[in-house]
Amino acid sequence: MLTIFVYFLPLLLFVIFIIWRLWFYKKTIDFKDFNPKWRSTLNKEVSFYKELSVTDRTRFEKELLYFFEDVTITGVKIEIDDTDRLLVAASAVIPLFGFPELRYRNINEVLLYQGSFNDDHQTEGDGRNILGKVGKGNMNRLMILSLPALRAGFKNENSSSNVGIHEFVHLIDMADGTVDGIPESLMQKQYVAPWLKLMHKEIESIKKNKSDINPYGATSEIEFFSVASEYFFNNPEKFQDKHPELYNLMKKMYRYSI
Repeated sequence: MLTIFVYFLPLLLFVIFIIWRLWFYKKTIDFKDFNPKWRSTLNKEVSFYKELSVTDRTRFEKELLYFFEDVTITGVKIEIDDTDRLLVAASAVIPLFGFPELRYRNINEVLLYQGSFNDDHQTEGDGRNILGKVGKGNMNRLMILSLPALRAGFKNENSSSNVGIHEFVHLIDMADGTVDGIPESLMQKQYVAPWLKLMHKEIESIKKNKSDINPYGATSEIEFFSVASEYFFNNPEKFQDKHPELYNLMKKMYRYSI
């Protein structure tokens, strides 16, 4: 018995170490790495950040640094700058801001393309109607975003669309191992049934042209979750006015306190 224990002890310790690294290990972030010039960019480009208290702005900035530490942002055949990187990171931080204990564990790199692309990730030719995509298969742990679409999502504060937030919400949906439009990794159980009820009710309204939510949200529960979330974060006042019941539920779901 002792021999078996000794044999499996290294494996057990390795498993414990991996779990610790994934869920409990916190990297040390030097806040001096935050460029003060970024604050003016965030104030200008990211309305979510602009509405935060001074204390929460500091936490938002730290979350940006954590994201930069974990995820590489690459321009594909294009030059990108700090503003572009900040917009990608802000897209990631916003949906999880109510959950300081959570970070993305299912992405390593974000690729920024010069425009829309097709299913084969080509930026020229026919069928280029994709603005964002979470990779699968050999593209696992990658995200692709159209740079113009990323910028546009933050440029118009009255818009209900934000491709960056949309794709990171897909990652949140994937975090529980099932992509189904139900973010069980952050949704408390008592909200699941009301969420399903409201989601299906709203999808029917979209199909009947009785909703201002992007029609793409009616294609599946998965897309509804992302489409509703980008609307919720990008234009919360309008979303609350148009969809008060859905807004109140999503506010609880995301621990949204602005």
